[in-house]
Amino acid sequence: MVGMTMRMTMTNVFLKPHLIPLPSKFLFPNTFKPSFAHTLTTTFLIPHFSTTPLSYGPSLRKGTIPSHSQSQSQSSQNQNDAVLREEAFTRVFLLAALRVPSAECSALESQLRGHLLNWPRVRNIARVPGDDLDPTLAPLLPQPISGDHEFENEEERTLVSVQRRIHGKADGDGDVLSPVLYRDKLARTFNSRGFVKFRNLAKISRPNRNKKRKKRKEGMEVEDGRRVGQNGFAVVEVVEEEEEDSVGMRKLLGEEFVSSKWRGSTRLLLLDERFAGRGVEELPEAIKAVLKEYAEKNTMLTLELVRCKLTLFYDYWQMTEVLETLLPEGMIVPSAFESVGHIAHLNLREEHLPYKRLIAKVVLDKNRPKIQSVVNKIDSIQNEYRTMQLEVLAGNHSLVTTVVENGLRFQVDLATVYWSSRLGTERQRLLSGFTRKDVVCDVFSGVGPLAISAARIVKRVFANDLNPYAVEYLERNSVLNKLEKKIKVFNMDGRRFIKSLYASDVSQSITQVVMNLPSEAAEFLDAFRGIYKNRPKDGEYTFPMIHVYGFSKARDPEFDFHERIRIALVEVAVNVDVRRVRLVAPGKWMLCASFILPKSVAFANTTVDT
Repeated sequence: MVGMTMRMTMTNVFLKPHLIPLPSKFLFPNTFKPSFAHTLTTTFLIPHFSTTPLSYGPSLRKGTIPSHSQSQSQSSQNQNDAVLREEAFTRVFLLAALRVPSAECSALESQLRGHLLNWPRVRNIARVPGDDLDPTLAPLLPQPISGDHEFENEEERTLVSVQRRIHGKADGDGDVLSPVLYRDKLARTFNSRGFVKFRNLAKISRPNRNKKRKKRKEGMEVEDGRRVGQNGFAVVEVVEEEEEDSVGMRKLLGEEFVSSKWRGSTRLLLLDERFAGRGVEELPEAIKAVLKEYAEKNTMLTLELVRCKLTLFYDYWQMTEVLETLLPEGMIVPSAFESVGHIAHLNLREEHLPYKRLIAKVVLDKNRPKIQSVVNKIDSIQNEYRTMQLEVLAGNHSLVTTVVENGLRFQVDLATVYWSSRLGTERQRLLSGFTRKDVVCDVFSGVGPLAISAARIVKRVFANDLNPYAVEYLERNSVLNKLEKKIKVFNMDGRRFIKSLYASDVSQSITQVVMNLPSEAAEFLDAFRGIYKNRPKDGEYTFPMIHVYGFSKARDPEFDFHERIRIALVEVAVNVDVRRVRLVAPGKWMLCASFILPKSVAFANTTVDT
């Protein structure tokens, strides 16, 4: 029994009150007590949570709201219901943690993996506030001089210090070198990366790589000035000990016990959430076995089981989690949007409109800095220029942005032109079928996402659009991407553009025709009838491959679109390859039909048709 007591003393495992002796020669605290519960409140922001069992991990339905956040939320509730109160999304979770020396933290973390906290974006290793020395302050602290006992008085100490500074040997006693010696010393630290420690020369010899790091550190402060970590969304705090805990610790370890028992830096290994409300006697045997093993290897190892608070702020929660809390129960949460440059384009349902400002604020907050504006389409595309009626809900009110697609930059003004990022994959599919010998005719080019991308591959591109604003941006984008010499731009009606182009000498060189106007592109196919009617039929002609897009709500959309193409061409035998592009609405498909223009259509007599 005496030997066991001596071993327990040597291992120096500091415990909390209510200790339970274990056969492992260690004592661990029963850390959680009901008296802590009164410091937090369990009132949630929205009381419409379902009663289904909660899954593993953090949730806004779990944890507690700090009392100060609740009071701020209630005080501002009557001021403006359209304002998103971020403090109402702060949640506090009670966890258990092992406080260990920082030197042993990595090894223990690998051994205890599987029993530690495994929450998204939350590290299971945390720093203990106040026990780490800032490395930037360490060089400023005076270091002890070796051989202090050799100095008989202060005058002798000062004389030696002066002599050391003269000879440039003042690093060990805290004295500052003279500017000349300091400059000479730093100049000798030159290596392959430049002057490492000489600040003035370092700016010239290498770029400042710490600029982004400094900006991140500046953004790590919350409103009350507390540092909440590198990402600014979480903070771990050790629960303060009460006076009765210290008294119990002194009775157990002796009167020489003091609260500042830790020497050196320490870390917190956050245990899994299922161990939060348990005492030490309820911890798994695997954890106890690991701690026994390490204590046997190092008799000076210090361990402590503590209780801590993990606070997750508004920035931690995902967009869908916040919206599920804000919107009424049972309402569909808008979880997707189209990204056009720095603009998020929403298509909100009728039920979402009363909450559109809150939804836009959450979308903006959770997608910064990439997203700077949030807009919503308030009406369907009904005008001849295919422009959308958009309402800016949050962020920057400018709708002019720059989109990068296929390595090219496109300037777009959503207020005056049309753009769809969702067709990027379809455009890439078309481009993969083009060769350098092709000549492409883009009948409805818009600002040029397909025409300019094709100009990098094919021999020549003829691009047209009826919208004068789109033509202006098409010319601007072709110059921006240095492809203006391979693109010829037109501003006219699509039917007139086809007839005039095939009436010229360039008609024989056209091999690909793209007609991406799904709402009515099929109706423009009649412009190809009789394009060669005034030419001899026995000549050699190039009949283009036509790619036409359209919508269909029919039960068999491929057959329906095929029939519309046959009707427009007034031709029964047309070999058409129809494929589905995407589902734009419930029961409404966007399709692409590709076919080679039939010779009978090109030489058709349009006089008989009329």
